[in-house]
Amino acid sequence: MDSEHIRYETTGPIARITLDRPAKLNAIDAGMLGGLDAALDRAEADDKVRAVLLVGAGRSFSAGFDLAPGEGPRSVSTVRAELRRGFDLILRFWDSPKPTIAAVHGHCLGSGMELALACDVTIAAQGTRFGAPEVRFGSGILMLILPWLVGAKAAKSLLLTGEDTLDAERALAYGLVSEVVAATDLPERGLALACRIASNDRIAVSFTKRALNRSYDVAGMRSALEQAFELDVLIETSDSPEARAFNEVLRRDGVKAAIAWREAQTAKLFGEQA
Repeated sequence: MDSEHIRYETTGPIARITLDRPAKLNAIDAGMLGGLDAALDRAEADDKVRAVLLVGAGRSFSAGFDLAPGEGPRSVSTVRAELRRGFDLILRFWDSPKPTIAAVHGHCLGSGMELALACDVTIAAQGTRFGAPEVRFGSGILMLILPWLVGAKAAKSLLLTGEDTLDAERALAYGLVSEVVAATDLPERGLALACRIASNDRIAVSFTKRALNRSYDVAGMRSALEQAFELDVLIETSDSPEARAFNEVLRRDGVKAAIAWREAQTAKLFGEQA
C-alpha cells in the first residue's frame, strides 16, 4: 500500500477499505489517494472479491480532501494535475467493475462526500453530517456529481450556500444515501449489504452496474463532470484581492478565523446598504 492511512482486508468475498487517519477526521491527502488506488487495484484483481466496502476509522468517514500544496505560485497545469488525481480516484469507485458500498458516519464533507456518493450504494449512521463547504473557502467542487443524484434545486441549495450540517435524515430524503441506520448498527449493516450483493451472480451484478452507469453517460453526465472539473481548475487558480486576503488569514490564523473574516466582510456589505 502507498499510504499508512489506508487499510485493506478481506472478509470472504468482501474487500473492506478503511480510511485510517482519524486524528484528521480521515481527510484524504495525496498519499491516501495512492493508497486508495492501490487498494482498488488489489480488489479488482482478486477474483474472490465480489464487492468493495468503504468505511472510515474513528469519529468520521471523511472531512474531505486534504490536497493543499505548499506555499508559492502554482501554474494552471500543476493545479490541474493535482486535482486530476482526486477526480480520477473518485471516478474509479463509480466505474469499478465490482460493486462499491460506502458506510459513512460522523462527518462526510466536501470531496469525502463526493467519494461516498460515487459508490453504488451509500448508507449512513444516524448523526452523520453531510455538506459541501467549498464556496466558503473560495474553492470549487472537484466532482460535481451531486445534481445527477439529487436534482438541481437541492444541489444548488447545498453547493451555493456551502451547507455542511445536512443531517442523515435529510440526506435520505434528498436521495444522497440509500438508508439510515443506528450508529451502532452501521458496521454490521454495511457488511451485510455487501454480502447480499456479493451473493448474487457476479456477471449479472457487474453488467447491471455497467448498464446503469451507461444510462448516466448517455444523459451526458461524464461530459458534464469533465467540464465542471475544468471550471474547478479555474476557481483554484483564480486570483483576486478577496481571495488573497482570505488565504492570508487562513494561513496565519486558521480556518475559524478565516470564516469569521469572510462573515465580517459580508456584514460590511449589508452595512453599506443600510
